[in-house]
Amino acid sequence: MKLSSDSIFVKITQLLPSVLIFALGILLNPAQTFAQDQQERKVIQLSGIILNADSTDAVPGVNIYVPKKGRGTSSGRFGYFSMPVLEGDSVVFTFIGLKKQSFKVPDKVDNDRISLILTMQIDEIALAEIEVMPYPTEEEFKKAVIAMNVVDPMSISRSNMSPEMLLRWAESMPASGAENFRYFQQGQMLQNQDLYGPRPLRILDPFAWSQFIRSIKRGDLKNNN
Repeated sequence: MKLSSDSIFVKITQLLPSVLIFALGILLNPAQTFAQDQQERKVIQLSGIILNADSTDAVPGVNIYVPKKGRGTSSGRFGYFSMPVLEGDSVVFTFIGLKKQSFKVPDKVDNDRISLILTMQIDEIALAEIEVMPYPTEEEFKKAVIAMNVVDPMSISRSNMSPEMLLRWAESMPASGAENFRYFQQGQMLQNQDLYGPRPLRILDPFAWSQFIRSIKRGDLKNNN
């Protein structure tokens, strides 16, 4: 028995309201369940401080959240946190390098707030030993050692101790403490002289000329040559 297209359309039209009602029931049921869950369970303000294992330092930046609920926060600079939770929620605390911990909110809480001091232990992970080799095989390593061009260390020392190299190092070497102090003292002396008048010119100093003439008579210039 074959059904005509008109009869099929009529049957689909008759079933369409039932299908829509069923689909709406599926969509609205979780929302109603969640709303009922929100109404039945009381909202609690969970606050606290997170410390390290020795309880000496606060741990900032700890991730605090309720799984699958989309609610969470993180601890502040001094390890303090505060977030709203519901009765019966499981709050998870995670941080890199510390063991994961959880806190179960009681199903019935008389007050509307809970204070918590949580200490987190260090999560130590022992890794297996890894031996790093410069070459894939021992044979290639031996070949590389044999082909290595070794420079004589004495030749390097001789080049570093050459007069040209020592002079270059001396030119680039900074002044010592004694030299800096002497330069500072000379600057202070010249500054004090400038307070009382212009600096004297040695070419106009008669005492300097007399010393120069006596040195010429003694033949000091000839002896130096």
